[in-house]
Amino acid sequence: MPSSPLAEMWLRGVAANPAAPSEVLLRLLAPAAGPARKILCEERGLPPDVIDAVIAHPERAVRRGLARNRHVSPGQRGRLVNDPDAFVRNALASGPRPRVGRVDALPDDVLEILLTRQDDAGHGQLLTADEIRQELEVSGQISQAFRCAMPEHENPELRRRAAGLWLWLTPLQRDALLADPVPAVREAARVHSRVLDPEAMEADLPERDCHGRSIILVNYAVSRSVAEACLASGRDLWSLAHNRHTPADVVARLARDPDPVVRQRVAGRADLDPSVLAELANDPEDAVRTRALVHPLPRTWAQRDAIDQVIGRTAEVIGPIAERRTTDTDWYAACAASAHPLLRRVAATCSRLPEELVNRLADDPDPEVRHLLAYHHPCAPPETILDAFLATPRQRPHLLALPGFPRTGLQLFLDHEDPEVRALAAADSTWDQPPVRLLTDPEASVRGAAAANPLLPPDQVSALLAVPDTAEGAAANPILPAERLHELLTASGLT
Repeated sequence: MPSSPLAEMWLRGVAANPAAPSEVLLRLLAPAAGPARKILCEERGLPPDVIDAVIAHPERAVRRGLARNRHVSPGQRGRLVNDPDAFVRNALASGPRPRVGRVDALPDDVLEILLTRQDDAGHGQLLTADEIRQELEVSGQISQAFRCAMPEHENPELRRRAAGLWLWLTPLQRDALLADPVPAVREAARVHSRVLDPEAMEADLPERDCHGRSIILVNYAVSRSVAEACLASGRDLWSLAHNRHTPADVVARLARDPDPVVRQRVAGRADLDPSVLAELANDPEDAVRTRALVHPLPRTWAQRDAIDQVIGRTAEVIGPIAERRTTDTDWYAACAASAHPLLRRVAATCSRLPEELVNRLADDPDPEVRHLLAYHHPCAPPETILDAFLATPRQRPHLLALPGFPRTGLQLFLDHEDPEVRALAAADSTWDQPPVRLLTDPEASVRGAAAANPLLPPDQVSALLAVPDTAEGAAANPILPAERLHELLTASGLT
């Protein structure tokens, strides 16, 4: 471990130094590097030979850091899929840290291993294969294409798991699983087919209020007796109004419910009778009228859900959301041309919009549209991303991770009141002169960013290495040659 606070700062700075060559980084895999190993393995990109060394490293914490590294490609992270330690495999399944917006999917062969692995019956398990699968399911690392291929996959275990997606399968896929040649697949299909059986829904519905009851009432086929009981008691009406399987006559009664939240939920349905929609379009509540009028018939359920993700919330609260590829890009394009800002906000969440529409939304008068575009579209202009960074602090971790985030031309923000913004300006390497005055900024993060700026002269960087407030930033400065980085590691106690 480092022998002094200054030595620890040097180790941390060298671990983050973008110009450090492999031979320097490999020294940081030694136990004596201490906390700097987390920076190295988890918080930066790595050369291939260093990745090889991390994957072969004997310590779980080192390999686990790589499994969580969002700067390393899914293919490289996926090499840990057969790691002997379940905690490493769990880190891979749970995805990069910190979780900032959308993540790239793991390769198909890695997903197949994680989704079909069985526990070793001869050994106790601190983490079971099922627990690791649960992490994977919510990580965002399973591609839509892989999920769509599961019902016809040659691996019967994946077909068996595909039955759990029963509500999203086509009738042909459901029939094929029910007739699958493998008994375990047929049984899984039979069990999951109950979600579309109203009598089974009634039998499985818990009486008490709980998460399980809500899931069933929102998604599964609705029995007549359950619907009537809910209407009579005024209970769970929002869930019935949302459920696409609720009978049409029940939907019509819900459209006249005293609760405007229930009527608003009905107004967004894809199966509304035109007469019911016309009635809701004249509702006394503005929110109900808006939901009825903003999206004319015909509609799809996927379109309903895309609007639900955006309506009634600011872009900062919405943040980056998973895209619904079942919704046609042409519909998003039509939304982009809408006079209603709500639909333009929906359009801004589509990463597949053509360039001309991206440019149009980047100049939208509604800031929420521009911010959502910055979160979601890979071609969002840098100035749009920067504007979102300034206006929505909650989403800054995601925005900073975007390839299009602007790192230069930030001199205007030298005196910004927000230290996060000043730190960006301090790191800008396109200044006419080094950011010397920010070396004495009251915020440590700003001082560190200024110390790491490659515009500083070498002798000043050397002097900053001896000052605790700037030592870490100076050690991360890319102007330091490899020989100097080696000297810092040796002085910090690394042999």
